[in-house]
Amino acid sequence: MINIKPVSDLRNKYQDIENIVLQEDENVYLTKNGYGAMVLISLEKYTKMVDKLQNNKENKGKEKNVNYEILDEISKEEELENESNGNDESYPKIKRKA
Repeated sequence: MINIKPVSDLRNKYQDIENIVLQEDENVYLTKNGYGAMVLISLEKYTKMVDKLQNNKENKGKEKNVNYEILDEISKEEELENESNGNDESYPKIKRKA
């Protein structure tokens, strides 16, 4: 269940909000003047979320490096093929169907 509370409840009902976040392991969405202001989550959830984001970021960086290495290898192979065929062009010609 989504827990939406006014930000004033932090002062007036802190114990209840703390119980929802820590004991029930639920997020609490706080509003100010009827609009979303912030979200309260447990430190454990926050740590897991940050670790997961950082791991995803690191993995994406590795994937990009691998992709660039593969592209470099393909380019080198194409250059070698062109040289062996007597073509001086750095890009292979596109063969079109008649």
